[in-house]
Amino acid sequence: MKTYKARGIVLHTVKYGDSSLIAYLLTDIGGRQTYMIQGVRSTRGRGNKGALFQPMFVLEFEGIESSRAELHRMKEVSNLIPLMSVPFDVRKSTVALFMAEVLYRLIREVEPNSPLFDFVCQAIVALDRMETGTANFHLWFLVRLSAFLGFYPGNEYMPGDCFDIREGVFRPSIPDHRMILAPEQAATLAALMEVPIDSLASIPLGRHQRSDFMSGMLAYFGYHFDSIHEVRSINILREVF
Repeated sequence: MKTYKARGIVLHTVKYGDSSLIAYLLTDIGGRQTYMIQGVRSTRGRGNKGALFQPMFVLEFEGIESSRAELHRMKEVSNLIPLMSVPFDVRKSTVALFMAEVLYRLIREVEPNSPLFDFVCQAIVALDRMETGTANFHLWFLVRLSAFLGFYPGNEYMPGDCFDIREGVFRPSIPDHRMILAPEQAATLAALMEVPIDSLASIPLGRHQRSDFMSGMLAYFGYHFDSIHEVRSINILREVF
């Protein structure tokens, strides 16, 4: 069996037996990987490590690769970046749950993708430190994530443009297929493409505007990935924001 050191971001967990977990992580060295974590809910020995496996927690660990199974194992695991506000702020924890579920549904590759890993890691740290703009963070995350999934908008926005979902471009007129983001949503998309992460509060969106834009982005993502429609935390986001 081969051992290796890695960093990973927790996307999803499933209870296994009385004291174990199956954990899905986005890792720096192998893309999305699946781990059997034994004894994490045990009160004996080294204690309960289940608290480490929360959505979007960033871990460092020693992995054990088995030649006979798809499930890797962990020999040692610790919290690499302690999150100070995400676990305790219901708005931020809801956003983190959404981020983790989106990545779990969409990312399937088991190849290293350093730019994607670094982006996700930096995003969760930014969310943790954020004081204003949390309500727009999940929208910003979707827009920026599209770049790493291969369908970031492909041209410049001009005032009054709509956004062509099929072609992934801004355009001044509505195409015949009519799969678009309307001009108001296109303007929001353009703003989120340009705004620094620490200035998200400068984009004045109400609850209905956020919901409408989210629906548009889901249509855009859904054109490329059917599995986006399985993201259940979207409904919780709409209630919180």
